[in-house]
Amino acid sequence: MNMRGRKFEVDRANGKVAGVCAGIANMTGWDVTIVRVGLVLATLTIAFPWSVIAYAAAAFFGQPDRRGASYGLSRSSGRSTAREEARERVRNLDLRMQAIETYVTSSNSKLAREIEELR
Repeated sequence: MNMRGRKFEVDRANGKVAGVCAGIANMTGWDVTIVRVGLVLATLTIAFPWSVIAYAAAAFFGQPDRRGASYGLSRSSGRSTAREEARERVRNLDLRMQAIETYVTSSNSKLAREIEELR
């Protein structure tokens, strides 16, 4: 994770409430879902009032993400693109799993010998 030279920017285009968690995820390179779950868990278990105050301060004082504004990305186009990429990844994984299942369930004598050698 290389954070040198990266500064916090609120990503309102990909954010749910104010774009703070999406901005933190962009800055650190983590998945935004992990950041959101971590924030909720920290708020519920450790620091209820302070995490809410820090979130509000970050939303108010954070600079907007310049990349989304400069490219003219709207909220719906960014989500549909991410959704399509996720669907494509799932399709590719499904095809790979089908190929593995076909290979394992086929009557492959070489595979059967290798399995018998391992026993």
